[in-house]
Amino acid sequence: MFTWPFSDRARLAAARSLVEHFAPIMNSRVSVQLWDGSVLPLGPNADPDVRFIIHGAGVISSLLRWPSLDNFVRHYAMGRLECAGADLCTFTEMARGEGIKKFRHGLSVWKLAGKALPFLFHRADRSAVRHVIKDSSGWEPIKHNYKQMLQFHYDVSNEFYQLFLDPEMVYTCAYFTDWNNTLAQAQVDKLEMVCRKLRLKPGDTLFDAGCGWGALLCHAAKHYGVRGYGATLSAQQVAYCRERIEREGLTGQVTVDCKDVNDVEGQFDKVASIGMMEHVGVRNYATYFQKLHSLLKDRGILVNHGILRGAKRTTKKFFKSRPEHKFIQKYIFPGGELGHIGHVLEMMEQNHFMVHDVEGWREHYVLTCTQWCKNLYANRVKAAELVGEEIVRMWAAYLAGFASTFAKGSTRLFQIVAVKQRAKGGPILPSARNDLYERPFPSEMPETGHAKAA
Repeated sequence: MFTWPFSDRARLAAARSLVEHFAPIMNSRVSVQLWDGSVLPLGPNADPDVRFIIHGAGVISSLLRWPSLDNFVRHYAMGRLECAGADLCTFTEMARGEGIKKFRHGLSVWKLAGKALPFLFHRADRSAVRHVIKDSSGWEPIKHNYKQMLQFHYDVSNEFYQLFLDPEMVYTCAYFTDWNNTLAQAQVDKLEMVCRKLRLKPGDTLFDAGCGWGALLCHAAKHYGVRGYGATLSAQQVAYCRERIEREGLTGQVTVDCKDVNDVEGQFDKVASIGMMEHVGVRNYATYFQKLHSLLKDRGILVNHGILRGAKRTTKKFFKSRPEHKFIQKYIFPGGELGHIGHVLEMMEQNHFMVHDVEGWREHYVLTCTQWCKNLYANRVKAAELVGEEIVRMWAAYLAGFASTFAKGSTRLFQIVAVKQRAKGGPILPSARNDLYERPFPSEMPETGHAKAA
């Protein structure tokens, strides 16, 4: 029977042929579901319930004409492409397959071109997302832009974040004293580790730059007797923090303002910058560390915790914008920028900090992002009711993507301990690091016990 080469039947036949061609090469454990409902395995051990769903021939037409990550993400966000049967981290791992490295070698350009022909003259789907910032190029230290960019990400909904974060609402890398610990345990241990690195003691004043939902401030106040102050430009985070402070009986001991860090005044015994540096912009590191240095009393301690990338052979190569960077800036963290550890240490020392410790937590963030992704998938129905399917899909893609980049090592996480030491005097930090580990962490204590400050 003759089939018109540009009919839907021809497009379905071409799509099936392509999947059948790629399946033995990829040896993947997922299947592909076409727009007619047919399910095709992408390998001999493919699970028919874990499927990559293509909801129309127009999607393939679009991707063939504009083969970019941005176009792919837009189709995924709008539900034209779908991953079903597993959270996105698990799906990605299953889809990778044993033969993914051989994929390019087994790819027949001529066969691809022949099978693509029925799609090239078909109308392409044009998926347009709503949650996008119009100008995400670069990062300028302009306050109203800075606030807009931060609120774009954090003011989506407190209730939305509660669906995938831990009970303490910590939105930075957890610390797993045991890889089998739950996310909730690991986040409390992380708060504890930061407090220990700061060498907090009763009566200390602590400033938390970009304090999030207030977990570190409240933990430090309750368990170390400090007086805490936090600043964030997220109006929803401030509202949550103030309600939390009152609920936990910390009124007068902990305060939070909706304020730019550059506008904070005064001096503090200790300063924490946990997950704030990613928003600053590499070109603004010097200004940022100058500000933190001015806020810290002499002989005070800073813990700086942030995501970074690996260094490149040249500065030009390092700053070359990649598709995944553009995706993050356009749809998730507008203005976000990641430096490398060498440059950060250089900027800290140029601005009079004395660096004592640098600790890599990359593997911890792989597990953190994976747990967030799984939690979001488990609560996807409620999440969609709160913020819509588009944002849920975007956040799932970003969490799964970050888990993958941390696993590969293209992104890293470092905690840096530094001090401000102008006046003469003895050592600020202990001679050894035993005090960080000699007491059990909260997750290692029976029931709900907590390791007390020394």
